Amino acid sequence: MQARITKAEAKAFKTRWKAVNSAEKEELRKTSGAKKLRQLAALMSSAKSLGWTEALASEEVEVRNRWNRLRRVYSV
Repeated sequence: MQARITKAEAKAFKTRWKAVNSAEKEELRKTSGAKKLRQLAALMSSAKSLGWTEALASEEVEVRNRWNRLRRVYSV
């Protein structure tokens, strides 16, 4: 059984993760649009090679319907 952490340890853990999140956000802000598009293309091609396109496509109609409903409601 693991020992419980102290309040000070929990606070230090939370502080470290805030620093990590801040660094990650800054890195994302500095990333160019072109690089983000390349990363997206890599993700999309990996989904294809892993056979996930059918699973994603099966939900596509439902997602399009939701967006259309939202458009109708908010365009009034």
